[in-house]
This record gives sequence, C-alpha cells and structure tokens, in this order.
Amino acid sequence: MTIDGLEAAIDHRFDRRELLTQALTHRSHSTPHNERLEFLGDGILNCVIAILLYRRFPDNKEGELSRMRASLVKQDALAELAQGLKLGSCLMLGDGEIKSGGSRRPSMLADALEAVIGAIYVDAGFEAAAKVIESLYRPLIERLNPGVDGKDPKTELQELLQGRRLALPTYELRAARGEAHAQTFDIECRVEALGISCFGTGASRKAAEQDAAVKALILVKTT
Repeated sequence: MTIDGLEAAIDHRFDRRELLTQALTHRSHSTPHNERLEFLGDGILNCVIAILLYRRFPDNKEGELSRMRASLVKQDALAELAQGLKLGSCLMLGDGEIKSGGSRRPSMLADALEAVIGAIYVDAGFEAAAKVIESLYRPLIERLNPGVDGKDPKTELQELLQGRRLALPTYELRAARGEAHAQTFDIECRVEALGISCFGTGASRKAAEQDAAVKALILVKTT
C-alpha cells in the first residue's frame, strides 16, 4: 500500500501530506513521530462514535451506549480496521520493530489508525475526520445488537451462568510461547457444572481469555 493508496482507501486527500507521514511514523523510526496525533485521534474517535451511537440508538440508555462505544474503539476493532486498510505496510518503523513484526502488531496498528484520524483533524477539521470515521465504522455500527454487543465475552459468559445459577467459569494459563516482546498465550476456560472446556489464544492473557470465553459461550448457549 502506498501513501496515495491509503488516501484513496480513507477517501481523504491531505493538503499537508507531512501530517500523514507523521501519523505513520513510529517513535522507533524518527521524529516527529505519531504519539501526539494518536492522543488527538483517540479523543476525536471517542467523540464521533458517541455521536453516531446517540443518533442511531435513540432509545438506549447511557450504560448500553457506553458499552457499545467501548467495543468499537477498543484495540481489536481498530486493528481490524487498520488491517483492512493495509495500514501496516505504510508504517515507518525502526529496525528493531521491523524485525519483531511491529507492522502486524495489533497495538501498533490501532495506535497508527488513531494517529491518522488525528492527522485528518489537523489537516481539515472535525467534519472531515468525522466523515472518515463514519465511513470506516458504518459496517460495524450497522451490525450492532444493543442487547448483546458492547459486553465483552467474559462478562456475557459470567452473566449467562449467573442467570442459570451456575458457578462462574475458571481461566487457567496453559502455555506462553514466543519472545517476551511478541508472546502468544494459551488459556483454558472451564465451566465445571456443564463439563465444558475451551482453549483460547491471544497476544495477551486478557485476549486469550476473551477468545476462550467466546468459544465457551457458544457451547453454553447450546447446552
């Protein structure tokens, strides 16, 4: 993916191309890097998503809207959108980050997308940034189910078991593989009362637990 290709993908042409370059520059590469733009983009993203949810779900309460927003602005969702844009191929990284696969790391992809949003704001203002965010997020928002979405899988599993008056699930680390900066964790989720055991993997223990909880949820709902 080229810079021109990325501009086409997000449907925004920068008047100040150096802002996009900065948004794609990790601190390991050079300065100015993208951390300040990332900070700005994070705030703008949260604001725009709140507005979009407020308009789309006029009958939902604050707690439900907050949970849905959290599910949309979390690292996994941002990284998925960044991957769709092939953002990783545009990142400027130091040698160490290149060797450790930084361009594929979810946290780095999520940060870079936030930085791009911040760069759009500085380049063309709030409405331009909001337009790009709405375009990127439209498919995700259209698929939202307010009664379910916004709850992370561990919370949903816990509430489902409590509703059936069953003991809460347990999570146990089974393996941690890879170098310290790029580990993969294997977690087992057990629901003893139903004889269910599921394994999840992730780049962190939390992510692996959520992955295992997703699989356990499917089985619990069909038991």
